[in-house]
Amino acid sequence: MNLCKSLVALGVLALAGGSASANDNSSAIWRNPSDSVHIRAEPCGDGLCGVVVWASEKAKTDARKGSTQPLEGARLFRDFVEEKPGVWRGRVFVPDIGRTFTGRITKLDPNRLEAKGCLAGRIGCRTQIWTRITD
Repeated sequence: MNLCKSLVALGVLALAGGSASANDNSSAIWRNPSDSVHIRAEPCGDGLCGVVVWASEKAKTDARKGSTQPLEGARLFRDFVEEKPGVWRGRVFVPDIGRTFTGRITKLDPNRLEAKGCLAGRIGCRTQIWTRITD
């Protein structure tokens, strides 16, 4: 998973239900546009986190370039809190380079999220649409 893909991977955390309450679908699984990473959103502390539950071999190889931890099972997204209805902000760890950045997720509808991440100060920003994986 390259740097740009990693930064916008935060889209998986928009938590389709819009809140971390017990009756939301925050444990939904989301896939990135290239279907190379799947993440489960789950409560952690006062916010929400995203854990990689599946990654392609290429994504795993790319992640090993900057991190010694395995990509699958890694908590890449941390401390996401709802800023306003349907908009979440938090931090994302980019294993390719071993750094953490901020990101924003906007819920478009129950099955699609818009994820935006920037390297620093709105430089190198990318936006992607993530899709819920249905049973």
